[in-house]
Amino acid sequence: MSSCKKNNPIENSLKNETFTKTEKEEIEAFFFIATANVSKSIISKSQIAQQKSSDFTIQELSKKIENNQNQLLQEVSKMANKKLIIITEINATHKRDLYDLIDAKSADFNKTYLVSVTESLQEQIGLLESISKQTNDKAILKLVLQYLPEQYQILREMQRIKNEIN
Repeated sequence: MSSCKKNNPIENSLKNETFTKTEKEEIEAFFFIATANVSKSIISKSQIAQQKSSDFTIQELSKKIENNQNQLLQEVSKMANKKLIIITEINATHKRDLYDLIDAKSADFNKTYLVSVTESLQEQIGLLESISKQTNDKAILKLVLQYLPEQYQILREMQRIKNEIN
């Protein structure tokens, strides 16, 4: 009976090794989850724009953004799965953005969409820049090198369109 109560040092050692995360792993997990959530939010906003905007330029831009974000989301999800990171939806503020976009009046919709997606893209760019400084994981750095210039290009295009609307 007394042997059942004793701690098995080998078992405890294995448990501790299995569930211990390094700071690097936590940073990468945060990056994957946050980036996926921002991408999902941008995809949703772009889908709303495709349905609600009467401006052909906005419709085309939103399709381009949706495709870009779907590709990024697929790659981030694949990389997270390889590292056994489960991507959960943790950011309720993005839902508020979606409701604001859905509720926007026709006259204000395009501007509301551009402002909202610009903010989300800036957040995503910040995540990409931040992880590039905090990791030496080659796959993540390759992802950053591929998508960061694209995000900046889309941001510039959005700014140009926003200036034309004003």
